[in-house]
Amino acid sequence: MAKLSETYACAPSTERGRGILISGDSKTNNVLYCTGRSVIIRNLENPLQVSVYSEHAYPVTVARYSPNGEWIASADVSGTVRIWGTHNDFVLKNEFRVLSGRIDDLQWSFDGMRIVACGDGKGKSFVRAFMWDSGSTVGDFDGHSRRVLSCAFKPTRPFRIVTCGEDFLANFYDGPPFKFNMSIRDHSNFVNCVRFSPDGSKFITVSSDRKGIIYDGKTGNKLGELSTEHGHKGSIYAVSWSPDSKQVLTVSADKSAKIWDIVEDGSSGTLNKTLACTESGEVEDMLVGCLWQNDFLLTISLGGMTNLYSAKDLDKSPCSISGHMKNVTVLTLLKRSEKMLLTSSYDGVIIRWIPGKGYGGKFESKQFGLIKLLVAGQDEVIASGFDNKVYRVPLEGDNLGPAETLDVGSQPKDLSLALDSPELAIVAIESGVVLLKGSKILSTVKLDFVVTAAALSPDGSEAIVGGQDGKLRIYSVSGDTVTEQTVLEKHRGAITVIKYSPDVSMFASADLNREAVVWDRASKEVKLNNMLFNTARINNLAWSPDSTLVATGSLDTCVIIYEIGKPASSRRTIKGAHLGGVYGLTFIDQDRVVSSGEDGCVRVWTLISE
Repeated sequence: MAKLSETYACAPSTERGRGILISGDSKTNNVLYCTGRSVIIRNLENPLQVSVYSEHAYPVTVARYSPNGEWIASADVSGTVRIWGTHNDFVLKNEFRVLSGRIDDLQWSFDGMRIVACGDGKGKSFVRAFMWDSGSTVGDFDGHSRRVLSCAFKPTRPFRIVTCGEDFLANFYDGPPFKFNMSIRDHSNFVNCVRFSPDGSKFITVSSDRKGIIYDGKTGNKLGELSTEHGHKGSIYAVSWSPDSKQVLTVSADKSAKIWDIVEDGSSGTLNKTLACTESGEVEDMLVGCLWQNDFLLTISLGGMTNLYSAKDLDKSPCSISGHMKNVTVLTLLKRSEKMLLTSSYDGVIIRWIPGKGYGGKFESKQFGLIKLLVAGQDEVIASGFDNKVYRVPLEGDNLGPAETLDVGSQPKDLSLALDSPELAIVAIESGVVLLKGSKILSTVKLDFVVTAAALSPDGSEAIVGGQDGKLRIYSVSGDTVTEQTVLEKHRGAITVIKYSPDVSMFASADLNREAVVWDRASKEVKLNNMLFNTARINNLAWSPDSTLVATGSLDTCVIIYEIGKPASSRRTIKGAHLGGVYGLTFIDQDRVVSSGEDGCVRVWTLISE
């Protein structure tokens, strides 16, 4: 058996020039955000407590808790809203097709009976309110001519709905059944977000014209504006009220977050504090989302970095958490005194994770772009992207040193490092293999078959090369020459991965045809076969530190752990480890295996002996 012990969650999906609307549940202190086709539920007090809902068929845009905290409504780019329970494996209550285009925001009424959703209607209506149990429409929402970016439900009676969008308008509706009351034309650019105060007396709109305007919650009359003195210098993307309705938090493209004191009668808002922005000032530090929940203030930047501030002590430096936004293709363990995992996604982000603690920081990897392969040695990392280059980068403390670049003449298919003599490395390219020593190319060996994978033994004396034809060829390596020793035939598909066991007495290989094989290194006999329990191509293999377990990670979302010396049928399977497929796999120690995948998450599984 294997039990999920930790999840290092992905970062929220962000988009340049748009705010993202996040929300939470004040009772449990959970927050919701969306990445790809998943909704991530994350606890603010314990960020490693993460659950993921991934039943949507299209990318999810927004998710909200119902007022009683029992249900969550989430919406996607196809205009579908799904309402599901927060307990019992997220049981589905209802699914409605609400709009004909993407939904950008949705909000529950305070009694939990009605939901209003807005977005892009593709020529039809841009806003719809409906009953949560039957889906029947309550009211008419005309008055918008372009995409509606945000909507809000007044949290007290009498019910009101305000919507705002790209036609520079905010529209005020009363009901139910809801009907158009008036248009508010105070902004001169996109109105990005509208929010009612928790006591229902006021609402505020923020816009790309850098203004925030306060209105009366019941009548919709303008009361005042946020002061322009020390105001934002860029578009304001999102706004969130404090629980006592006396302050608001705004975030902007000028990379700052500001807290404003709102006067009781709403006639003005004065700046209370600007939250320090510590980052480097890159485009990625634009703030696009915020949330004020209980004692936590949350800001999200374009690069996916989440900063958590404490409302009681705003001068305290924030706790920063981040993650990947794209498929995590590389997962490797740094063998140091403190165990550390390195992951990288193909967009070139390299993140350190510390088992038990979670996010350990990002590596500044501006010196190379996209990353396809990455191998970590003792004090260095070797990486390659989608061009002909291989980078050897020294690890200097918590950062990467200057990279040495080698041109290997063709796009690398596989990289392998000799762990005992880390100077030596082998790079598989389509036409053969390249031997590296330090930052020099020893030799480029042309082979008469298409190479798909390669591995170098820890002492650097032997190399195994896998081909498109499914054969494994073993070469002895001395200096800059390689000599073919034997050919092993068993696989029926192109080889995807080859790994030596830590005690070097065996090696394992896997192919596109979903089969893995463990070989004895001395006799070249098959040690464990019939490892055919994956249903799609195998992307990765990992050995446990004492060479008794071998794990496979596959496109079919499963991780399967086999034990050497026992038949393959007595395997342990982790089903649905990652939505979209498992791409990275490694053991931290004998009892814990880590996987990463298409969904941008990294998960630690504890193996329980049976």
